[in-house]
Amino acid sequence: MKKQDVSSHRRSAPAEAPVKRNEPNAGLFTRTLRLKVRPESYAWLNMAALEVNSVWNFANERASTALGNLGKWLSGFDLNNQTSGATEYMKYIGADTIQRVNGEYAAKRNAARKQKLRWRVSRGAHRSLGWVPFKAASLKRKGNALRFAGKTFRMFESERLDSVKWRQGCFAQDALGDWWLCLPVIAEAAQSVAPREAVGIDLGLKAVATTSDGDALEAARFYRGAEQKIAQAQRRGHKRQAKRLHRKAARRRVDALHKFSRKIVDQYQKIVVGDVSAPKLARTWMAKSVLDSGWGMLKAQLLYKGEHAGRTVEVVDERYTTRACSACGSLSGPQGPDMLVVRRWTCADCGASHDRDVNAARNILRRAEVSASVSGNESCDSLVPPRGKRIRRREAGTKTARHAA
Repeated sequence: MKKQDVSSHRRSAPAEAPVKRNEPNAGLFTRTLRLKVRPESYAWLNMAALEVNSVWNFANERASTALGNLGKWLSGFDLNNQTSGATEYMKYIGADTIQRVNGEYAAKRNAARKQKLRWRVSRGAHRSLGWVPFKAASLKRKGNALRFAGKTFRMFESERLDSVKWRQGCFAQDALGDWWLCLPVIAEAAQSVAPREAVGIDLGLKAVATTSDGDALEAARFYRGAEQKIAQAQRRGHKRQAKRLHRKAARRRVDALHKFSRKIVDQYQKIVVGDVSAPKLARTWMAKSVLDSGWGMLKAQLLYKGEHAGRTVEVVDERYTTRACSACGSLSGPQGPDMLVVRRWTCADCGASHDRDVNAARNILRRAEVSASVSGNESCDSLVPPRGKRIRRREAGTKTARHAA
């Protein structure tokens, strides 16, 4: 057999291998490991963060000057040329970290579409939290520790790094001054079929999330429960204690949302969530309760966990879902801020009794099912009516003719 025939035979051999159809479809995704760095490395990381801040501020100044004088947006490659040879003046960070800082700055500046971003403050009461980025090749495993820029770092739970392949990440500092290793790693997820078909989720304040099957994640008041202790610590001048209470509340919130989202993704194949806007409601008198509920965090968890598990996650318009009866569709339910105290109501048309949140979750699920079945000019039999606003049609030129008269 000729050499060319041998190579072609080798390339085609794997295609003839039998396929195991009973195995679930495996998919690759990236997750971020967050490992706490041991305190003996904090001093080194604090000094490295100062050099990172100087590189960021240099890039900020050069980029804004170039845009003002030349009318040109400097890319990360252009900033790398501007900072070539800067490692001679850096004691802690190397060229790889400088290039990562330039790349991150260019990406954030392009996303914000601003001539200049905020300066990174190194000292004082309003200093920026420490941040030291690195490339994947710059971080090496050395036993139970990691080696970066000539420095050995030990982490808690270092066994989580066994047999993982990581990408570029960073060292990040929290408000208490502790340093964490944020390391994106490649993980494999087995996609399977959930035991139940579909569920609708209504987001609220009395219950953070209520499903169409009656399950609920009750509001635990993560921040509101510790608000008095935080205020007392701040009045006594114990800023570090106040920061610890803030971090404890945030961890409790994240833990509860992770457990609830994992339960929903494991049980249901199709997940439908209402499009309630937390940023808009955060500008009202309900701001603290809205932010304490973590609606945006829950939606994000459902989206990426559902994608990894092979689920269908939809965000639909939840207008009129509280007022509409899930049995007959009439708008006989409570409405307005004054009627938020009404948790159970009876439909005046069909007599069905409803729990306010469960009824809204069922309407949200019905909204997704109806919108998926309608195509073209077919009529929609949704139980949730569209916005009741009359649109006046005006012929072209009418407005201009009136002004001319």
